[in-house]
Amino acid sequence: MSLSSLALIENWPVPTAAAGVVRADGTVVGTHGPAGHRFPLASVTKPLAAYAALVAYEEGAVDLDEPAGPAGSTVRHLLAHTSGLAFDEHRVTAPPGERRLYSNAGFEQLGDHIAKAADIPFAEYLRQAVLEPLGMTATSLEGSPAKDGVSTVEDLLRFAAEVQAPRLLDPRTVAEAMTVQYPGTKGVLPGYGHQNPNDWGLGFEIRDGKSPHWTGSSSSPRTFGHFGQSGTFLWIDPDAGHACVALADRAFGPWAAEVWPVLTDAVLAELR
Repeated sequence: MSLSSLALIENWPVPTAAAGVVRADGTVVGTHGPAGHRFPLASVTKPLAAYAALVAYEEGAVDLDEPAGPAGSTVRHLLAHTSGLAFDEHRVTAPPGERRLYSNAGFEQLGDHIAKAADIPFAEYLRQAVLEPLGMTATSLEGSPAKDGVSTVEDLLRFAAEVQAPRLLDPRTVAEAMTVQYPGTKGVLPGYGHQNPNDWGLGFEIRDGKSPHWTGSSSSPRTFGHFGQSGTFLWIDPDAGHACVALADRAFGPWAAEVWPVLTDAVLAELR
């Protein structure tokens, strides 16, 4: 089966784009564009890093509620963007658990914490814990666990299949990752302004009732995933039973806010 809706990416104002959809059973429903082309992921790196952190948790290398990051913060706070760390600076701007302060610095401290606990560089831990077992041979972490991943649509569809039907993790751990952490916490969703509440799981953003949002108007409130400033997104809609990945090589801006929801709604309509 192919999805004609994915051809909408041909109209995007970007040099290169690729997209794909995968079912929970791992069946790739369709792709469009160069699905093997490696794109910088920007913040779509975070769900990969979070998954590695959850493997470290299940292996007993770290505990979700052990101290990590700034004083009073835990691994869970870092994953849920509630550690109080600033966006891109390693300085504290709020007490842990009080506000949803989206933080690259928090994911960098998370990576450092896991690297120390496992006695292995985080990029190598990610490779051994997640990328290699899933056959994500075109994916690598080339710097910050917050934003320096490089991958392909083909590889991210493998990851999206795993998250929908986990083999590397206990399904209960993944259910926790897509459950709101610190409910009622407000904050800014980058590119989309203040959200109250600004719901987030463990490394995954949760759609809930957010408006405006980068997913579609027909996306279920349970939809979770991430987008990146490099023009990339990955969403998983448990109600639809599918996940969608779209990668492009133009920085996020009004163009993306305009075309991403249109693509998502078209994909969901075609799947129905």
